[in-house]
Amino acid sequence: MVVTVEDGRPYETHLSAVQAAFPTFDALPDGGFVVADARSRAREEHVQVFDALGRLSWTFRVGDGIEHLLTDEAGDLWVGYFDEGVYGDDELSWPGLRRWSHTGDPLWTYHPVDGAGEISDCYALNVSGRSAWACAYTHFSVLEIRPDWGVKPHANEVRGAKGLAVHDRRVALFGGYENDHDRVVIGELTDTGVTAVTQSRLVHPDGTGLGRRRLVCRGPRIYMQEEPFTDWEVLDITAR
Repeated sequence: MVVTVEDGRPYETHLSAVQAAFPTFDALPDGGFVVADARSRAREEHVQVFDALGRLSWTFRVGDGIEHLLTDEAGDLWVGYFDEGVYGDDELSWPGLRRWSHTGDPLWTYHPVDGAGEISDCYALNVSGRSAWACAYTHFSVLEIRPDWGVKPHANEVRGAKGLAVHDRRVALFGGYENDHDRVVIGELTDTGVTAVTQSRLVHPDGTGLGRRRLVCRGPRIYMQEEPFTDWEVLDITAR
């Protein structure tokens, strides 16, 4: 079952015959849904597309080791892969970041660019409109990806961020290694880099620390859901 919220009202959609053992999913602009199993074997069609009534429409394959799956406003799927996919035996995952149509056609593949290099693990992915932003191991450059002119890297010294939000020329990088798991760095985008402006810690309104969580990044917002994964909280960098 998928629960969506529109105008403050929850709606339930029951998806038929979901097969994913490690599901990652998103909504499609036509009211349907896409569900993918993060782990898969060669030739296994592990992506399922459902219509707005929850009926299975078609299946296809995008590669093993899915870390992120986000749809854009055209219904295309942006897929970021973690290291076991990038360095595994499934060549679909090797680039680290790809865009697919909602029917499974490959539309775009990341290739190393000056200032960014290869993607070993797509740590953070943000999709807004038709564009995407990513931050990946090992260079951690903030990658600005637009269908009309390709990839523009912004050099970045913040290591290990798992969340990424962008608004105009403002950027937020959330998370990091070990004691930096709750770090938030707010910066400004320049033509070639990210200039850090402030650094702080993200805590709950009552001051308590963050637990194990998962993130979804959309435009200026980072959505966070902590265990037991029932409630969502939002970091919005348009708020002052």
